[in-house]
Amino acid sequence: MQDLLIYVILGLCIGVMSGFFGIGGGFILTPTLILMGFSPIIAIATSLLYTVATSLSGVVAHFRLKHIKWENSIIIGISGIIATQFAHPFVIFLGQYNLENTVIPLMYIVLILYFSISILVSKPASKEQAISKTNYSYLKIVLIGLFAGFISTALGVGGGFIIVPLLMGVLGFQPKYAVGTSLLSVLMIVMVGFTTYASTVQLDYGVIGSLIVGALIGGQLGARVTNVYEDKQVRHFLAGLYIATGVSLTFKLFHLDFIGMLILFTYCLYMLIHFLLHSLKDRLKEKEVG
Repeated sequence: MQDLLIYVILGLCIGVMSGFFGIGGGFILTPTLILMGFSPIIAIATSLLYTVATSLSGVVAHFRLKHIKWENSIIIGISGIIATQFAHPFVIFLGQYNLENTVIPLMYIVLILYFSISILVSKPASKEQAISKTNYSYLKIVLIGLFAGFISTALGVGGGFIIVPLLMGVLGFQPKYAVGTSLLSVLMIVMVGFTTYASTVQLDYGVIGSLIVGALIGGQLGARVTNVYEDKQVRHFLAGLYIATGVSLTFKLFHLDFIGMLILFTYCLYMLIHFLLHSLKDRLKEKEVG
């Protein structure tokens, strides 16, 4: 019972950040489960099913906030679904040659390094620039979907940690629209991605259920917190999360799992406390104005 409660709390914390960043949750959960001792393939399949729940919760919240650009999201989702069919055989191949414990963390680290740097150095486009870009960028949107779909199924992530920075950097989306649009695409991709694993691995559905219970609550809270922060703050928080995850997985490669887990936990705890304090401060201001 205590173990399940731990997974509920873990799901809640990751759900908050999923709703806030539009990353589906698997981006944080997969490396966390690997650091906790789960095999990479079990961690991937568990994260994909968890991400279905977090994405659905986040989509509902962002639909109410009108943060979803439907046409772009559907194109990315369909492209991503196509790419998932190529990723699963790749992961099975790694497992057959016992390469998954090295290759999958390395893939994470390389992608995290690239996206953390791109978020920090890129400049947000104006609203007018963002609209003009989407008018002639269908090929870019398709390529984003293909890339995100492959990485999603190969690494057990929703693909949002790829889609969000690319929508901001390549297409000039404002962070809140990148988050909402990403979550709908992620939901489509992970539903198909999970089915490719469901029949080939044995999962602990008690653990997954506990994670999802926490995620359903956390996703709603995280989406609401998005409106409290400025775009620049969201970008910096996301870059910091990428860097903390990359550092933690680097320690994993050197069999220093506890240190890696401690670094990731510390940064996530810092963000959650910041969200709470910032939200309370914002509500107090609203009451003073009212």
